[in-house]
Amino acid sequence: QVQLVESGGGLVQPGGSLRLSCAASGSIGSIYDMGWYRQAPGKEREVVATITSRGSTNYADSVKGRFSISRDSAKKTMYLQMNSLKPEDTAVYYCNADVYGYNGIRWTRFDSWGRGTQVTVSS
Repeated sequence: QVQLVESGGGLVQPGGSLRLSCAASGSIGSIYDMGWYRQAPGKEREVVATITSRGSTNYADSVKGRFSISRDSAKKTMYLQMNSLKPEDTAVYYCNADVYGYNGIRWTRFDSWGRGTQVTVSS
């Protein structure tokens, strides 16, 4: 099966930086689009940034100019560099990947999610 594991979250002061990583493993044939999402307490999950297999990127307006998404296809890993962090960036950050892999039943294309990593921006 496919696993996505996020790391790099933590507590940081406003204006600080963090780098999140998402490592994919398991029975994976191909990874297509990947993305970072976040969910703050009492709010809906929202997209933060996405990256295609060719490296095209998109960002939520709230993070443009501060966050940078990248991926290393050989390592099956995606990153999110977060700079100039604000208290409103506090949330659980989730990794998402559109993959062709084994879902426990058969080989197919499906969306896979990580369990999330907490980012807290506070003084």
